[in-house]
Amino acid sequence: MTDPLDLNQLRTFLAVHRSGSFTAAAHLLGLSQSTVTTQIRALETRLGRELFERRARGVAPLPYADGLAAQIASPLDRLSGLTDDADTPATEPVHLAGPAEFLGAVGMGLLAPLIADGIQLRVSTGLTDDLLDELRSGRHDLVISTRRPNSRGLISEPFADEEFVLVAAPVWAERLKDPEYLNGKGLPAALVDVPLLAYDADLPIIRRYWRYVFNEQLTAPTRLTTVPDLRGIRTAAVAGAGWTALPKYLCRAELDANTLTLLHEPDEAPLNTAYLVRRPGGSANPNVALVRHHLLAAAKAWWADHEC
Repeated sequence: MTDPLDLNQLRTFLAVHRSGSFTAAAHLLGLSQSTVTTQIRALETRLGRELFERRARGVAPLPYADGLAAQIASPLDRLSGLTDDADTPATEPVHLAGPAEFLGAVGMGLLAPLIADGIQLRVSTGLTDDLLDELRSGRHDLVISTRRPNSRGLISEPFADEEFVLVAAPVWAERLKDPEYLNGKGLPAALVDVPLLAYDADLPIIRRYWRYVFNEQLTAPTRLTTVPDLRGIRTAAVAGAGWTALPKYLCRAELDANTLTLLHEPDEAPLNTAYLVRRPGGSANPNVALVRHHLLAAAKAWWADHEC
């Protein structure tokens, strides 16, 4: 009689299959990466075939592995539900990451009902590329990304369309309407000599605005200040430091209060689509799916109410 397969090896296999990497599986299971590697190799030896294709970023399941996962996922999940104590995994925190500006201005408000109902969150902030790398490694469950990931090892869903606007304090807006100040220049040319506030020296947001709205390349500004936080840029703009481009959601209150003024109102404003990103496969923590579904629905409703 053939000996049964090792249950711990199967659990580890399923975690790797769902997370897409040995590192992520180790994080999910509370094991070392070397233990995960050893268990997968032992299972492959036991089965007499490889289960995963090793890649630069994580692993990809081979056809036999997909079939095995389909056979064992439901029984193992049911067994896990019988053996886990009351504290895991249902009350395990959900690890969510995204841009600090969006989470601070909008995201935490969207999540408030879940937090009030007892869902625990561990929220991190950072740059998109760094957060996506950490998602692959298993550090996060969900990431709000400012772009669609290029990696085939991640699943992304459209989350929100951010509208960008050109703004400055009223003192600059009035000056830029003065024919003597403009001296025959159009707005794009006139702004070259006005202090510019930007996220970084590459000016990705502003260059995109120029291409989309003015259909031209941005002329290099003569006076540039960079602040790696859009909230800091907003504060400087309100204080009269210069002009900038901001997501409309982040400066709507200032526009309503006339502490910031629109410098240009195009027929169609440039948009940037943000995505909610996760690893393939399900999570052992059911609250991950709950947070994901809530965020997608709440963001859609919030944008419909505030960005029309």
